Amino acid sequence: MKSKKPSTARGDATIESYARYVIPSYGRSPLVIVRGKGSWLWDSEGKKYLDFFPGYAVSGLGHCHPKIVRAIKRQAEQLIHLPNIYYNPLQGKLAELIVTHSFPGKCFFCNSGAEANEAAMKLVRKSGHGRGRYEIVSMLESFHGRTIATITATGQKKYQEGFGPLLPGVVHVPFGDIGALGRAVNEKTCAVMLEPIQGEGGIKVARPEYFVAVRRLCDSKGILLIMDEVQTGMGRTGEYFAYQRYGIRPDIMTLAKTLGGGVAIGAMVAGSRYADLLQPGTHASTFGGNPLACAAAIATFAAIEEEGIIKNVRRLGNYLRTQAVRLSARFPFVREVRGEGFMLGMHLAIDGKMVVAECLKRGMLTNSTGDNVLRLMPAMTVKKQEIDRAMSIVGDVFDVVAKRNVSSGV
Repeated sequence: MKSKKPSTARGDATIESYARYVIPSYGRSPLVIVRGKGSWLWDSEGKKYLDFFPGYAVSGLGHCHPKIVRAIKRQAEQLIHLPNIYYNPLQGKLAELIVTHSFPGKCFFCNSGAEANEAAMKLVRKSGHGRGRYEIVSMLESFHGRTIATITATGQKKYQEGFGPLLPGVVHVPFGDIGALGRAVNEKTCAVMLEPIQGEGGIKVARPEYFVAVRRLCDSKGILLIMDEVQTGMGRTGEYFAYQRYGIRPDIMTLAKTLGGGVAIGAMVAGSRYADLLQPGTHASTFGGNPLACAAAIATFAAIEEEGIIKNVRRLGNYLRTQAVRLSARFPFVREVRGEGFMLGMHLAIDGKMVVAECLKRGMLTNSTGDNVLRLMPAMTVKKQEIDRAMSIVGDVFDVVAKRNVSSGV
C-alpha cells in the first residue's frame, strides 16, 4: 500500500544526510524544499510556502522565472563553461548591459558578492600602490561577505570572531556620519566602501545628502568610492541601482544576487579611469562569467525590461510600505518601518526570530536580522494579493505576540 506522503521519508533522509556529511555552518529551518515557482516554495511533504525573502534576494525575479529557465536550458545544450583565456560572446553582451544601465566602465565577472567585493578591494589598493595609499574606510554595521578580506571590511564583530588576525588597513566609521568619515580619511586612504542601504545591518538608510557629501569628499581627497550593490542592485529599490536615487556615481560598483536570477554570478564594475588597472595575471576567477551564468543574467535583464519589473517595484513597494506602516500603528512594539522599494525592514521591540518562526508555522518564509529587524524582501515579481497574504500573516503573528505580552503582564 502506497504512503499518502511518499516524500516525507525523502525529507527525513535529506536531513540525516546533512547531519552526517554537511559542515554545520548554517542555522537551518527543518524544511526540505523541493520545488519553487514565482513567490512560492513547496517542501518534501507537499506544504506550500509564500516566500517573502527569496534566497536573500538571489531569486529576485521569483523562483524559476520562465525566461531564465529557457535561457539556462538553451545554453546548457550549447556550452556550459569556457576558460577566461578565450572570448565568450555572452560575457561581452552582459558587460555591455550592465555598463549601459549604470556608468561608463568595464566589468570583471566572478561568482558571488564576496568575490566581487574582493576584486574591488584589490583594485582600489592597486590604484594606491606606489603612493602609500592602501587603507579602506568601511562602515560599522555593514556586510560585504565572508572571506577574510570581506569580513574585515564588514563592520560587525560577530562575523569576525575567531578568524583573526584580520586584513590590516581597514577602518570603520558610523554609517550616515559624514563628519566621522571625514576624520577617518587620511593620506593612506585609497577608498571608501559602503552599501546604499545596509541589509544585514538591519535595513539602515542614510539621507540622500550623505551620499552626495561622501562623493564630494572622495573627489576632494582623490580617493575611490565603492558602492556595494550586491543586495540593492538590479531594481530592488525602484531603480536599477540604488546609487541612482542619490544623483551620484561611484567609481566601483559590486553586484551579485539578483543579477543571475538564481544562478551564481557576481560582477565588479569599474569606472573607465580605473578599469584597466587589473592587467593579465593580477586577478582571476575560474568560473567567473561562464556562458551558463551569463545567459541567465542576460535573461534577467530581458525580464526586467520586458515585464516592467522596476515599475512594479515602485508601485507595489509603496503599497507594501503602506501596509507595514498600518501594522506599526496597531502594534506599539513595531518601532519603525524603513527601507526602499522591496527592501523593507520592520524594527521591533521584540525578538524577530520568534516572529519568523511563527510566520513559518503559517506558511510564510521571511527573515530577521540584527535579532529584531523583520525583513520584507519579496521577489520583484510579487503580486498584490501575495503582499496582502503576507501582511495578513504578519498581522496574525503580531496579534499572537500582543496577546502573549498582555497575558504575561508585559
